[in-house]
Amino acid sequence: MVSARGQIVALGGGGFSMEVNPALDDFILGLARSPCPRICFVPTASGDNENYVVRFYKRFATAQGRPTRLELFRRSVTDLAAFAKEQDVIFVGGGNTANMLAVWRLHDFDGALRGALESGSLLAGISAGSICWFEQGITDSFGPEL
Repeated sequence: MVSARGQIVALGGGGFSMEVNPALDDFILGLARSPCPRICFVPTASGDNENYVVRFYKRFATAQGRPTRLELFRRSVTDLAAFAKEQDVIFVGGGNTANMLAVWRLHDFDGALRGALESGSLLAGISAGSICWFEQGITDSFGPEL
């Protein structure tokens, strides 16, 4: 179970987007503050790629949890801070880190994530969704040169 202040799980690879083995996904769900957690997928780094969203729902529709997603390119959620705090797990997908962070800042979603973490949500992610939790990192967001 997660403490009053949440946790961050940064994955270099694996999980629903890369593997059929659910071990990493199950590990993340096991850290949630609820036995049937609300798990939100944030696919901003991939431009809200529909195939990525489908893989998320395919994996978590059968898991012990309640899956949802937050798309910022086709935004339908008005109060991002309240929405983020309602989630037990927020899983950020891979893609272009620089573009994702720029979109987050434009919508103040980075602030919403900070509030969710402070209220006990678990933040997780792979690739861009992994390095977004750090002040600095190496990215290929600007082309093949790191």
